[in-house]
Amino acid sequence: MNIVFDFGGVVFRWQPLRLLRETLPLRARDDDLARELAAELFQGYAPDGDWGAFDRGEIGVGTLAQRAARRTGLSEAEVLAFVQAVPAHLEPIAETVALLGRLKSAGHRLFYLSNMPAPFAEHLQRSHAFMAWFDDGVFSSQLQLMKPQPAIFHAAARRFGLAPHELLFIDDVAHNVDAARALGWQAIWFRDASQCAAALSAGAADDQGL
Repeated sequence: MNIVFDFGGVVFRWQPLRLLRETLPLRARDDDLARELAAELFQGYAPDGDWGAFDRGEIGVGTLAQRAARRTGLSEAEVLAFVQAVPAHLEPIAETVALLGRLKSAGHRLFYLSNMPAPFAEHLQRSHAFMAWFDDGVFSSQLQLMKPQPAIFHAAARRFGLAPHELLFIDDVAHNVDAARALGWQAIWFRDASQCAAALSAGAADDQGL
């Protein structure tokens, strides 16, 4: 199998509400306030939003901080404090890393397709030896495209040298999974590593909602 993994929330921890509460405790004093702040800061990760432009590599950290500060009422320093805390927050999910190891040992080809700004992507590539297990991968910031835009799936398939039906995509965001399926990819909606492993073993059966 040719298996394509998302990173944030699948291979690496991504809990933005927790991180907002840790880095901006006066602004995100409880989960409700953190949720409101996240909605303003990330704009639903929409491609036309500020964070979307950051994910696509169209703007850097400084410009993101300026734009987000104007929109959210946060200071630029507060936005920067949050962004600078992200790389350390992106810790590997041990159960998923173990699954990657088993898949690699079984002879499957591993790839990644991740919405990831360049500073975070560079941190992950230099910090984790298991990144060498991937045959290849695509970060949104490399192509100035992002999921769920169809163009990034087309670009990834071309880069990997594989047809859509030969690729099995794993993501924790349902609309990204739907986008991949609409383009002819196989796909699994990730909830946790054990569920994902079971779905892989079962062939990503549609009757399980995968």
